[in-house]
Amino acid sequence: MERRHFLHSTALGAMLLKGLRLSGATDVPALLGGTPVRREKWASWPVFNQAEENGLLEVLRSGMWWRGEGKRVAEFERAYSQMMGSRYCLATANGTSALVTSLGALGVGAGDEVIVPPYTFVATVNAVLIHYALPVFVDTDVETFQMNHRKLRASVTPATKVIMPVHLGGAMSEMDEILEVASERKIPVVEDACQAHMAEWRGKKSGTLGKAGCFSFQGSKNLNAGEGGAILSNDEEFIESCYAFHNNGRARKVTSYNFSYASNGANLRMTEFQGAILLAQMRRLEAQSSSREQNARYLSQQLRKIEGITPAAEYSGSTRNAYHLYMFRYDPQGFAGLPRSIFIKALNAEGIGCGGGYSPLTEEPFLKQRLESSAYKKLYGEKRLNEVMEQNRCPDNVKVCNEAVWFTQTMLLGGRKDMDNIVDAILKIQKRADALKAQA
Repeated sequence: MERRHFLHSTALGAMLLKGLRLSGATDVPALLGGTPVRREKWASWPVFNQAEENGLLEVLRSGMWWRGEGKRVAEFERAYSQMMGSRYCLATANGTSALVTSLGALGVGAGDEVIVPPYTFVATVNAVLIHYALPVFVDTDVETFQMNHRKLRASVTPATKVIMPVHLGGAMSEMDEILEVASERKIPVVEDACQAHMAEWRGKKSGTLGKAGCFSFQGSKNLNAGEGGAILSNDEEFIESCYAFHNNGRARKVTSYNFSYASNGANLRMTEFQGAILLAQMRRLEAQSSSREQNARYLSQQLRKIEGITPAAEYSGSTRNAYHLYMFRYDPQGFAGLPRSIFIKALNAEGIGCGGGYSPLTEEPFLKQRLESSAYKKLYGEKRLNEVMEQNRCPDNVKVCNEAVWFTQTMLLGGRKDMDNIVDAILKIQKRADALKAQA
């Protein structure tokens, strides 16, 4: 009775009752009681040493903690613009602030439309809504997870004020087509490069191809200050407008006691503490970026051999991927019909941290509420809003949201063994997919 009770009450026992032949404990998925492929911790994040500590203490002891008094933010702006190959850099409080500031400096406001992708963090859309502009979504390219450039032209209207592609996960959008459409229609491009530090398109760094490029230095990002952001541009007049907007409308050259204003704006400034951390963190960025690239390249080679796993593709013009995220599509048919939710749960149980990525942004209730609000109806009219809401269905994006699996950038900072652990875990799950499906 005890043996029978064990067999019926445990996942491993259920597998034995079904007649499954096990080659050993390591062959049993961890979700079903087996030994995980990996028990070691992944590379720690953030990475820091005495350089960060010294920089923070120097700022602390100086008593000059904001950019109007200190020098660290200005030093970072010079260093980052030089690293990225841009004439100008403006540091901001965070990546969202960079987007909001860029749109504000371009005069985006009520009655304007901004083209965005639906597969992105909500900040991209919030930056548009803050200005009472209308986000118009261009569906996702299933193969690359980026804005589908082939559908961009049809989404441009006389009201389009800005095109805002997102270099999602550190991979570049198809910038040739985007810049061509923008040039034809004389529409500025603001690159949301918040996840794409050091990525390149035909040898040019992300954030340097359009009117502006916006970056985030939030704690998960490849360049990390806990919070922080930056705007890159080659246009001096534009960057000065950005400076005024992020400084409550006060231009760069006014004195502390001059209370005249160049524009409207907000307080979106970076602190000297953030500047100090970033100056130290930048010293590691190239080496870390190279490690991510090498590991991702090897991982993709291995995963392409596994039926049901399709790593995100890159466009031919992409000469460097920042790999803030490593993304692939999961097809249950390659895993005996095992649902993605169970695949992700099983992979996590093997010690391989992963997630399913974004849910369909265009289907979020807050967006529908915003577009159906009395303010937006007054600004755009029900006819245009109904058109946009119909366009915003984005079926390809829904497909990507239902198939995506993500690894974070920290998982790409280790050695080849780490990548082999990922591959081994996926193969282990595939081999026992029937048992996992039955247990679910």
